[in-house]
Amino acid sequence: MPEHPWEISVTENMREQAAQALESELSKLFGRARSVSLTLAAKVHPGLDGASYALLLHLNDIGAVRAADVVERTGLDKSTVSRQIARLTELSLIERVPDPSDGRARLVQLTETGSERLAKVRNDRWQKLRAMFGKWSTDDLSEFSRLLGKLNADL
Repeated sequence: MPEHPWEISVTENMREQAAQALESELSKLFGRARSVSLTLAAKVHPGLDGASYALLLHLNDIGAVRAADVVERTGLDKSTVSRQIARLTELSLIERVPDPSDGRARLVQLTETGSERLAKVRNDRWQKLRAMFGKWSTDDLSEFSRLLGKLNADL
């Protein structure tokens, strides 16, 4: 227990200020992330929106998968995933292929064009991130990565 009652209020006030600053920075980060996502989506294909770009990234990371599995893995609504898959197919960035383990089922996967375009955009983005993080110390990178991992685990 603190010796003086004012010690609690000072500590609580500092924590509240820190929480407000964090909320402000996260709001900026999320806004910039949406903007960057839209810019990168347009580089993959001019008709690609940010949400479908996110799904394209996910499909690239997990490989060929059933649409139902996409719904389960992403937590998105079935109709949303269906619309995004239809849009990505229409843009020739993904395709439906037979499931080798079940001839009745179909898998969705990136097309060769989708893979190539996404790889170029991701490489360009990676080069920019490397240049930006080149100014950071290894300790700062490690701590930032650790804290982001903690945030992602809590979300």
